[in-house]
Amino acid sequence: MRTHSRVRTAVLLAAALAVVRTAPMRADSRLKDIATIQGMASMPLIGYGLVVGLDKTGDKKQSLASVQSLANALARFGVVVDSSQMKVENVAAVMVTAELSPYARAGARLDILVSSIGDARSLQGGTLLTTPLYGMQAGPGGEPVALGQGPLSIGGFGGGSGGGTSVQVNHLTVGRVPGGGIVQSVPDMPMPSGGTLTFALRDPDFLTATRVAQAINSDLGSPVARAVDAGSVNLQVPAAYKDALPDLIAKLEVLPIQTDVPARVVINERTGTVVIGGQVQISAAAVAHGNLSVRITTKYEVSQPNPLSQTGDTKVVPQEQVDVREGTAKLATLPEGTTLAAVVDALNALGASPRDIVAIVQALQAAGALRAEIIIQ
Repeated sequence: MRTHSRVRTAVLLAAALAVVRTAPMRADSRLKDIATIQGMASMPLIGYGLVVGLDKTGDKKQSLASVQSLANALARFGVVVDSSQMKVENVAAVMVTAELSPYARAGARLDILVSSIGDARSLQGGTLLTTPLYGMQAGPGGEPVALGQGPLSIGGFGGGSGGGTSVQVNHLTVGRVPGGGIVQSVPDMPMPSGGTLTFALRDPDFLTATRVAQAINSDLGSPVARAVDAGSVNLQVPAAYKDALPDLIAKLEVLPIQTDVPARVVINERTGTVVIGGQVQISAAAVAHGNLSVRITTKYEVSQPNPLSQTGDTKVVPQEQVDVREGTAKLATLPEGTTLAAVVDALNALGASPRDIVAIVQALQAAGALRAEIIIQ
């Protein structure tokens, strides 16, 4: 059985490493998915408000912002209450944020995000009171761009007992109000003028920018587009579309573009997560990795004197034991041009843990065999 297992492992390793050296097939992306039109960006909105209706999970009395805000809100309705005499366990002070599309118009609805700024334990079951949302340029002194209100959706729950035990699922101090924002006034955002459109790539890359320009020129039948740098492509608007820019944009945004991205490996050592880009390859190398674990255990034994002893005492004597174990390291030879994805598959077949893979990837980079950029989060 042991021999059969070793043969099976060797077969899995050989199959994983037998990778064709040609580049993997990449699906085309639409232009609208990889680039935006420069000058037509979304506007962030922000506001301050109150969430009410909580079940004694709101801010405590020492949260002065929520206490004073509640007193001010009641005063607008003709109810004057001394803020020092108020309890706000069912109220929480929050910051409200949203993103306004450059094409939104008055009356459109926005999704808004509500985040606690006090010491509230949970916003579950709360309702956001009417909150004005402002653009960052105008500030609270200007006219509100939108108004937000409505019941919060938390996406989790929490519960506990008086004994101190509790259970919590997901984050309870941040919630959303889908469609809870109503646009009141829209800042003037004219369409780009001057006869030029600029497409800004979300992930700048010289090859991708060149391919975007080539695709536009091929579709329009004339050399009107050129790559300015890795992140932008300029387009001279044809005469036929001078007064029909939306039609031109609608025509171009569905163009298929073959994108190209740098070879990257993203590692999160806190969680043992490894994300490998499809372009990552390695040079010829040999990899061996073994685990060394040290376990120290302490047992307490009771030492008692003889039954007739007059001076002896009963004592607790610790007995310490050290156990050192080293995992069996297997040497894997990696041929030139092998993709890192195949290496990870081979290591998984050998039973390597994600943290083992993280260590091996970092060692391959230190050896100069990894043809990729490593990003550690």
